[in-house]
Amino acid sequence: MSVLLEVCVDSAEGLNAAVESGAQRIELCSALDVGGLTPSKGLMALAAKAPVPVYAMIRPRAGDFVFDDASRTVMLADIDAVRESGLAGVVLGASVSDGRLDIDLLAFLAKRAEGMGLTLHRAFDLVPDPLEALEQAIELGFERILTSGQAVKVSDGRRVLRRLVEQADGRISIMAGGGVLPDNVAEIVATTGVSEVHSSCRQAVTYADETLVHFGFSAQQEYRTDARTVRKMLGALEDLAQ
Repeated sequence: MSVLLEVCVDSAEGLNAAVESGAQRIELCSALDVGGLTPSKGLMALAAKAPVPVYAMIRPRAGDFVFDDASRTVMLADIDAVRESGLAGVVLGASVSDGRLDIDLLAFLAKRAEGMGLTLHRAFDLVPDPLEALEQAIELGFERILTSGQAVKVSDGRRVLRRLVEQADGRISIMAGGGVLPDNVAEIVATTGVSEVHSSCRQAVTYADETLVHFGFSAQQEYRTDARTVRKMLGALEDLAQ
């Protein structure tokens, strides 16, 4: 079985590393340390030149996924920016106060994104009933759901992922994400039946220049998309397919 690898990136350097190493789709973000926010227009313009599909995250702030009118206005404008940039799609998610999907807002955003691809992000992992939410995602027209199986780490959510794949029955793709690594990707795919996986493929980078850290221009340790990790992930998936 062929399994697609989507790599999430939040910089020009990460984008280049992922594409050059063979990533088959890109999720474009800023601020991956908080789960990903909407990328800049400049990064979108650069990503539009990539030879693989690029989906931009639409998330105006960190924190929960319950959005007020001001944030909704921002999200609509960001969807317009994605369209103007020529990217393949958008990554959406929104909740109501009890964690269920905000169907009305998602329908409104999806309509604004008409003609582009749609991924439902891990706001899905907070819903009280994932099987109900899966049917709602299909009704809203999403192509795929990015999910860890409602666990912090995907390796602990495999049972739920398997149930989602079975219920989806080809009507929507279930993409495993949240702690997918070269060392566990084969087991995740084999035990859940997912046909797509999502990973940042990042490695820790420690800054030797204490001046940058002292002035607050950099954290002591950051994470960057790593080309070797992308290649290892693809290698593990290729071995699984043979």
